[in-house]
Order: sequence, then structure tokens, then C-alpha cells
Amino acid sequence: MTHSLHRFGQLQEQDFVWQVYHAKGINDVNIPEKLALVLNVVKKLGSENFGDVKTGPIVCTSEEIIRSRLTVQSRLRGVFTSRAQLMGFLQHMKELDLGLSVIVAGKLDEVLTACKEVGLIPHTVNYSIGVFGRVDLLPSEEVLSITSMCGHHMIAAALAEKLIARVKAGKLSPEEAAKRLACLCPCGIFNPVRASMLLSVFSKGGES
Repeated sequence: MTHSLHRFGQLQEQDFVWQVYHAKGINDVNIPEKLALVLNVVKKLGSENFGDVKTGPIVCTSEEIIRSRLTVQSRLRGVFTSRAQLMGFLQHMKELDLGLSVIVAGKLDEVLTACKEVGLIPHTVNYSIGVFGRVDLLPSEEVLSITSMCGHHMIAAALAEKLIARVKAGKLSPEEAAKRLACLCPCGIFNPVRASMLLSVFSKGGES
């Protein structure tokens, strides 16, 4: 899905988005039961964030609530921080063969290699070719590395700037700032682990 592709900054080798979708009237039978199986997999693999957009992400709700509210309209999305998790996810999805669309996003060479190693041929490949036009009007690279992890742009640049400043001033820990930001992304594809690491780098004067 294109909303997961335009992620800026460093540490993207620790940032792999996963999504599981179905299509109304085509493969929408027993969706809550099938998605419950997907949750079993991502929980086992330790997905750092995940959720159903109608319920919210695991970082600010509970697994029990997410499970209890699964419906035929649910769409599960989440994020991993390692290639090993990504490969485990693809292998499990291949074995379960639920008849659903499985989408993963990350650095293209890493994702394509992972697919090949588990014996999967991607149906479709989308990729970002960058941003064009008045790029001078964009927020800083620091801010974009945070806000672009919410592909629907539910995290305001001004808020990211404020939290980055508070972390740099020692008034807020990188972990707490990352959690606050992650709760604003209802999809669950915001990577709080990568965000925390980036904020820590920023606080020490590093750049994304």
C-alpha cells in the first residue's frame, strides 16, 4: 500500500511494515476468525506495533480489545524491526494460506530477498521514487523521519518538532515521546522502536 512507502531518514533497515487485507464480496468469508490467526502469528513474532484502524494500535490499547472488536470490516496492519521477523511472518502466512492479501513494505532489496528465501513471488511491487517540487517547503529531515512513519499523516509536523525539542532538552525520554507519537497513528504502522532510536540520535546531535 502506497501510504507505507514514503518513509524518510535512517534506520530503515529496522522498519518493515506488514498489512493483511481482504476485498468485499471476493474473499471476505470468516474474516474475524482468519485475522485472529494473523494476530497469533504477529504476537509470536513480537510485532512492535500493530492494530485495526477501527480500534487503534496495541501501543495504546490491548490485544484483548483488538481481538474482541474484529469484524468483516477490519484491516490489520503493523510493523517489525528485523528482517528475521519479516521472514517469519511471510513463512507463516504462506503456510496458513488464508486467501487474503498480504502486503509488506521496507527497503526493496531486503523485502524482495526475504520473499525469495521463503519461496514467494510478489504479485505487485510499488516503490517510492522520492519527493519532487518545492521540497524547501517540507519540514526538516528530522521531522519527516518521524511523521512519515504514519502514512496517513495523522502526526502533525509541529507536534513532532515539539517532542523532538523536549527530548533534546531532557524533558522527555525518547521512549515516552515515541509512544505518544505512535498512539496518533490508528493503523499501527508507526514504528515506536525506530522512533525512539531516532529521537535518541537527535538528542545527541545526530542527524537522520
